Amino acid sequence: MVVHPDHHHKLIDGRVISARVLDEVTESINDIKKNGIIPALAVVLVGDDPASAVYVRNKKLMCDKVGINSLEYKLESTTTETELLELIDRLNKDDDVNGILVQFPLPEHINKQTIINFINPNKDVDGLHPINAGKLMNGIESLVPCTPQGSHIMLKSTVDDLSGMNAVVIGRSNLVGKPMCQLLTNSNCTVTQVHSKTRNIESYTKNADILIAAIGIPKFVNADWVREGSIVIDVGINRITYERDGETKTKLVGDVDFNGVIEKVAYITPVPGGVGLMTVACLMNNTLKATKFQMEL
Repeated sequence: MVVHPDHHHKLIDGRVISARVLDEVTESINDIKKNGIIPALAVVLVGDDPASAVYVRNKKLMCDKVGINSLEYKLESTTTETELLELIDRLNKDDDVNGILVQFPLPEHINKQTIINFINPNKDVDGLHPINAGKLMNGIESLVPCTPQGSHIMLKSTVDDLSGMNAVVIGRSNLVGKPMCQLLTNSNCTVTQVHSKTRNIESYTKNADILIAAIGIPKFVNADWVREGSIVIDVGINRITYERDGETKTKLVGDVDFNGVIEKVAYITPVPGGVGLMTVACLMNNTLKATKFQMEL
């Protein structure tokens, strides 16, 4: 990612904004520690997906940084669904565990939704439990999925009032697309959700004041798709390979063709250094929120 000097003012910097969130979380945790409460997050990793191992390591480092006690459970890929449910049951019942995060993807023989449904909603720091999804839809204070929560904070760092803005969300996953639409609706945006079955996606994206790209296809959104002066939040984290000097290298790119799009837009999030950093910061925020809720603070 090459940023032209003239374009620096267009970047929504995930480093700066996530640092702000983490400072607030750390401050709050120091406060509740005076009452002898130390938030604890249990992270469960099944199997040996290399990307998941990296994410888990990042989450642990971040826990250490803000003062959250992180508990790691690493299970073999042969672990049965019943064994995983037994572990979650123990964590649900353990008052010293405030947040439970099961790292996805899971091995094929384990049903993801069964696992999500079994986590105590008050400890569900991913915000994926149907009860938390329902609370978000009803505007009730709840644990909101980390990536859309982080994207929403980034948006609000550039625009004070999102009321009446046209927002287009590309993607409809339970983890990002759907809750993102809900957060935007709750902020009084007019929201359109487009996805793989939408005809002429660009006819919608061209009218967007705010465009959220969450589809998992590298550089899917090009300059022709965006409106002049709009705000683009790129949720994609895609590892692509490319050739240089006869060597095969890899790099991270988003769902947006950054170099093409930055010319046209008012603001854009970079990849890396954007939404990804916010996701981990919001996980820390959710763990704190869950702890306070359980302790009735």
